[in-house]
Amino acid sequence: MRAIVVGGGIAGPAMGMALRATGVDAVVLERSPGDRAAGSWFTIAPNGLAALDALGALDPVRGIGVPTRHNIMVGATGNELGRLPLGRPLDDGTPALSFRRPELSAALMGEARDRGVEVRYAARAVSAETSAAGAAVVLDDGTRVEGDIVIGADGIRSVVRTAIDPGAVGGRYVGLVNYGGVTPAVSIPGGAGLDPEAWTFVFGRKAFFGALPTPSGDVVWFVNEPRPPMSPEERAAQAPGGLIAHLAELARPDAGPFADLIAAGRLELEGDPTYDLPRVRTWHRGNLALVGDALHAPSPSSGQGASMALEDAVVMAASLRDARDAGLAPGSAFAAFDAARRRRVERIVAGGARSSSSKTAGPVARVFQDAMLRWVFRHLVTEKSTSAAYDYRVTL
Repeated sequence: MRAIVVGGGIAGPAMGMALRATGVDAVVLERSPGDRAAGSWFTIAPNGLAALDALGALDPVRGIGVPTRHNIMVGATGNELGRLPLGRPLDDGTPALSFRRPELSAALMGEARDRGVEVRYAARAVSAETSAAGAAVVLDDGTRVEGDIVIGADGIRSVVRTAIDPGAVGGRYVGLVNYGGVTPAVSIPGGAGLDPEAWTFVFGRKAFFGALPTPSGDVVWFVNEPRPPMSPEERAAQAPGGLIAHLAELARPDAGPFADLIAAGRLELEGDPTYDLPRVRTWHRGNLALVGDALHAPSPSSGQGASMALEDAVVMAASLRDARDAGLAPGSAFAAFDAARRRRVERIVAGGARSSSSKTAGPVARVFQDAMLRWVFRHLVTEKSTSAAYDYRVTL
């Protein structure tokens, strides 16, 4: 069997490696001319690391991850609202790891190539097709890339999703524009007093902030600003120094180090509108199927986007292997994948949407926010309630 995987972020190379591990030839099509450069930091929880481990890909990327054991929730007054462990570590003691997204994507693409996955850059898909004979992807230069199946790992604006269902829902703006940056250790002696191996999140008066100290002493951070989406034209017109000043001023009314931390830093991600993907009705058609954000993009508030994509790769490859061994067509594998994954991923997407709403509270709601969130992190969002997401394990 030959599989065409559309998309080369996190899900794409993981899908390619999972397919190769089950005896399927795989081609990964990445629209960028090389490894992606833009992007901020995110965390892969233990459930996602278990999926990487199932692919034998955890050890090759472990060294570029920052151990991350807790999320610490802080109010605008500086008071701690809650402290949430990031799941049960793997059996070898590995906790959640935080990565710079482009660095992890490049490492996974390199690992996929080393394992015999064909990777094509500057291969922008514009359509996908299915027939009784197989499936194909058409690129923007007119090239047809043919195989037995096509798996869309092409994100929230998925071309493959549209080919499966022209009436499929698109991304839903969650009301936040995301910025990411890093502040060098030399500018913040002592790491600004932030706890090591933990993200500190601030529900600020004007925005939502997060920061993570790295072993080198640098601090990586992000800002979620409630506002209308930033257009490409507006983003292009912004001077990076002006954006830094704007983001620092958003943090200025809040207690803590974030305003000074941002002011001393540099941007790595500028004005990225945040979307999620509500329930996708149709997950597959013929020899076309979806994984990752093309199928279930949660708000970043869920902390599960990349982890779910990695789980998908393992479960999809296992479903295809089992169907092949039983003499069944790929459509049976896709149906089995749907049955195995839908309930879990839709629950996590819904939870992420609820979390995002707490970042966009209006002026009146913010008056009561600290008390409300303290109760939430004591009674609703707890180690026990998140264990279903974090402690889940997949095997190939």
